[in-house]
Amino acid sequence: MRDLGAGFGHLLKGQRWVGRHGKQFGFGLLPGLITLVLYAAALVALAVWGEDGVAWATPFANDWSSPWQGLFRGFLTAVLFALGLLLAVLTFTAVTLLIGQPFYESLSEKVDEDVSPDGTAPHSGLPLWRELWISARDSLRILVRACVWGVLLFALGFLPVVGQTVVPVIGFFVTGFFLTEELTAVALQRRGVDLRARLGLLRSRKALVWGFGTPLGLAFLVPFVAVFLMPGAVAGATLLARELLGEESAPEEASEDGEQVTY
Repeated sequence: MRDLGAGFGHLLKGQRWVGRHGKQFGFGLLPGLITLVLYAAALVALAVWGEDGVAWATPFANDWSSPWQGLFRGFLTAVLFALGLLLAVLTFTAVTLLIGQPFYESLSEKVDEDVSPDGTAPHSGLPLWRELWISARDSLRILVRACVWGVLLFALGFLPVVGQTVVPVIGFFVTGFFLTEELTAVALQRRGVDLRARLGLLRSRKALVWGFGTPLGLAFLVPFVAVFLMPGAVAGATLLARELLGEESAPEEASEDGEQVTY
């Protein structure tokens, strides 16, 4: 329970940090806005043409009598849209981070400098193109894992009772884990921590990860919220990464209005 609260605390601290650094918050909004437009267009297309796709994929139901054909295909269309929405939540962070790599890299560095006792931040020393390649490659590998989980949960969703109660809860925790992985990757990649090691770190503190990522994943389901939370999520994930690695952070930091903020 302590780690759950600590994870949620990092999420709140990240939002508070960008709230006190308006310039970083403004720059951090741009990648999310671009990604939101792309995903909204894809979901609208799925809503408009999803039924046609389901009809094409279920020719065996062409001769079914009414209302069974409509009910069956309507159910599959709704499930298809729900799966698309789940994948959108799972991949939104990865795509936004890829589009906004330079923005979020800079934001994460400034958070490190802000909370580090010596005022420094780790640097990868890699050229931008190399960082983008590593980020894209790792995001694809995470996407494959997320899709496997998505298909599994989709299949389990057909189980009576369990599929409508337990499975959605598991889905939110899975979403929270992968969201946290993508967000902490910004800070951990700068420290030379590869994907395998990142996953090992996150699995060693699952409650901490769920406390951070699960409420964030739930918030991302609300339209437009993800765009405004992304900069703070990156800042909070940097603080989370520091805790996972056992790095020392400054106990207090003075905000612009003189208020003391404890980390």
